Amino acid sequence: MVEADELRERIRQALGSVSHLEVRDLTGTKDHWEALIVSEAFSGKSRIEQHQMVYAALGELMAGPVHALALKTYSPESWSKQEG
Repeated sequence: MVEADELRERIRQALGSVSHLEVRDLTGTKDHWEALIVSEAFSGKSRIEQHQMVYAALGELMAGPVHALALKTYSPESWSKQEG
């Protein structure tokens, strides 16, 4: 099990410029998560590269405490298109 605050902190530390971040426990068991992340660090990166950046940020948590992670990642430019 892992707390949402730890996930948020690791993501912010690794990506630097995070303008929007939501982390949600999908099952109440603290091992199945959903994250929506908007970061300048994602600009010019493919969706796969963006997700790899998040997995790297979470490191060893992905090999144990985090059983599942649904990701929605956006650069600020692609996020503004989603909102509009």
